Order: sequence, then structure tokens, then C-alpha cells
Amino acid sequence: MASIGLVVNGKSVSVDAEPATPLLWVVREHLKLTGTKFGCGSGLCGACTVHVDGKAVRSCQISLSQLQGKKVTTIEGLSPGSNHPLQKAWIAEQVPQCGYCQSGQIMQAAELLTKTRKPTRDQIIAHMDGNICRCGTYPRIVRAIERAAREG
Repeated sequence: MASIGLVVNGKSVSVDAEPATPLLWVVREHLKLTGTKFGCGSGLCGACTVHVDGKAVRSCQISLSQLQGKKVTTIEGLSPGSNHPLQKAWIAEQVPQCGYCQSGQIMQAAELLTKTRKPTRDQIIAHMDGNICRCGTYPRIVRAIERAAREG
């Protein structure tokens, strides 16, 4: 066991766990922030995407030992009151069907809009590649990102 200090959604926390524990399980089990989902456990689907120091990462692929002093943002910390332009666009475009992948999709898209305020459709598609939606709502996801870029 190790005690690792990090900042999660703007709050300093200390987590006592095995150093090899994936961030996904730290967030869900230790911190009880369940918006981040387990998808594949192999970093292939994007359901567990969070931000570490502003960069979108697959939380199933980064261990607690790599996080000392880092800033982690989960879907719960993206915006107070869930009013981030992407979250509002997701509702307006009726993106979710089952909704399981949506927190990872939104976190991936948020990184894009932070880096590129007005991305082209091709930039959106390239950036979102690798975040899987089993329901196939990809056209709505693209429209929601375009809307957020316009209105955000």
C-alpha cells in the first residue's frame, strides 16, 4: 500500500492503495465518483476517459503510482452544475441512447475544444477516433461537438 496525493476535481486528496491500482478504480472505488465507466480495461474503448493535467487519458491504463501531485478531472468535475457547453450540446442533440460511453466521449471532446476552439468536422472525427459508442450515435456526437464549438 502507498499513500498518493493528487488533486481530483479541484480538491486535494490522498489515496491509500496499491501503487499499481488503475486510476479508474481509484476514482470509482476509492473516491466514489462513478461517472467514469469501465469499458474494456485495455484502453481501447474510451469509456473511462478522464483528464490528467488537462490531457485526455484512459484511466484504466494509468496507475496510481504515476499520479503523485497530478490534477485529475472526471466528468463530475468538468463543470459545476453540469453546464459545460458540451454537456448542454449533448442534451440538445439527444446524443445518448444507452449513455454508457457518454462521460468518456464528453471528456475526449472537451480536450479537443480546449486545444481547438473551432475544430473542423475532420478534426472532430480524428480526435474522437477510438472512443467507441456501441449504440452508434456518432453523427449526433459530431453534431454536439460542432454545436458546443459554436455556442460555447
